[in-house]
Amino acid sequence: QVQLVESGGDSVQSGGSLRLSCAASGITNSRTYMAWFRQAPGKEREGVATTAAGGTTFYADSVKGRFIISQDNAKNTLYLDMNNLKREDTAMYTCAARLRTVPVRDVLRASSFDYWGQGTQVTVSS
Repeated sequence: QVQLVESGGDSVQSGGSLRLSCAASGITNSRTYMAWFRQAPGKEREGVATTAAGGTTFYADSVKGRFIISQDNAKNTLYLDMNNLKREDTAMYTCAARLRTVPVRDVLRASSFDYWGQGTQVTVSS
């Protein structure tokens, strides 16, 4: 059974940085791709960043140049380094895993992912 456990969420001031972690267990398929999503109150879930085939990464336009997704396969851990945080980054951040190949247009769609963590809260204040 795949389990994903996030950590690292916190309250920070605008312009600050945070690193989120997602510890994964139960993943036996080497073709497993991971992603970070976020959801703010009253808003739809948004794909933030994802890994894809060939080691490529994709980002939402709203976080390009500020967020970096990475993973440590030895530790089975996914990271999201968030820099220059803005108030609009405030949300519950959740990691997800997919075991299937999807078109590039779908790599940040929630429906492409099979497993989800519980989330970690990030709050950015001015």
